[in-house]
Amino acid sequence: MGRGLLANLIEIPSDASILDAVQILSRNNILAAPVRNAEVASDTYWKGRYLGIIDYSAVVLWVLENAELAAFALSAGSATAAALGAGAVGGLGAIAIGATGPVAIAGLTLAASGAALAGGIAAEKSVGRDAATAADHLGEQFYRLLRQEEPFKSTTVKSVVEMYRWAPFLPVAVDSPMLTVLLLLSKYRLRNVPVIDLDKFHIKNFITQSAVVRGLKQCKGRDWFDCIAAHPLSDLGLPFMSYDEVITIQSDELILEAFKRMKDKRIGGLPVVEDSNRKIIGSVSIQDIRFLLLNPELFRNFRELTVMNFIKAIETASPSSGTQLLTCALDTCLGSVIDSLASRSVPRIYVVNGDEEVVGVVTLRDVISCFIYEPPGYFEEYFSSAIKDMVA
Repeated sequence: MGRGLLANLIEIPSDASILDAVQILSRNNILAAPVRNAEVASDTYWKGRYLGIIDYSAVVLWVLENAELAAFALSAGSATAAALGAGAVGGLGAIAIGATGPVAIAGLTLAASGAALAGGIAAEKSVGRDAATAADHLGEQFYRLLRQEEPFKSTTVKSVVEMYRWAPFLPVAVDSPMLTVLLLLSKYRLRNVPVIDLDKFHIKNFITQSAVVRGLKQCKGRDWFDCIAAHPLSDLGLPFMSYDEVITIQSDELILEAFKRMKDKRIGGLPVVEDSNRKIIGSVSIQDIRFLLLNPELFRNFRELTVMNFIKAIETASPSSGTQLLTCALDTCLGSVIDSLASRSVPRIYVVNGDEEVVGVVTLRDVISCFIYEPPGYFEEYFSSAIKDMVA
């Protein structure tokens, strides 16, 4: 494994707050990081040293659910909010995984009311009715509540990782075949693969999809690369999904709906389109949630904030770190796509027709898959061993 394929390793301690984790991910411009168990010694074997991976998908789910719980707390008053404690937070995972709206409000109201009653506080009958109204007018109160009030400010990375195990922790050893890594990053849909140093008991580094594509770009001039890279996307069967399978978001829809859609569909980004003609005018990605969490100004009307206004606000506040839109045509060669993805460090490029209408998307995973083939039965031993490790 060449050094060019390795990403810089950033670890997040399990006792860090979720907002601290977002700041670390944002500062280092990464989508995920391993969570180090802060309760064990540094020389602990890697299986006990790491709890898993925290990524923006888990953060989005946590934010959406806590928005509704915050609405309940604000409508019920500070006394009930103080009594929520672990009972309500535990109820999040069991009652309304991924749900928002009236159903989630009802479930969370039950959980929070139970916690309040256990603390000797009688929950008001009007709380369930008022919570839905409060959810539409959270503004800066939600941001303040997440940072300053319980149980929100004490939510740790450990609790989020244990609640939302979306990113499988499937490591490889430093002497593992590169084919194993490439298959995990493409066919088996992992965003990153931890590389374990078995002698020193820790993660030596990550190999990410973006690092592999940057490595492919450096292979220009080699026969095997040039032969494949010269083909237009359409010759390689790209984009893999059909026109009607591309999930989009309208520019006048709410940014909260965009994050819900990405979470529900388990995708990392959405093209922003205009009206029903699917003309692309922008893009949003799941890591853009950091702009909401780290910029309280955007929270003032985040329930009414449209996708386009969100994009404009980001571009105004921080032009260099705003969302990036890449497009190409069906007859664009794969090598050109690799150049664009690698040089701009973005995870996807949208395929458009002559009218700039979205007809597909090509991701880092799709690019990697063009260069590999899985021999029959190749992963049987690996997955058998990985499953044993996870249940041990």
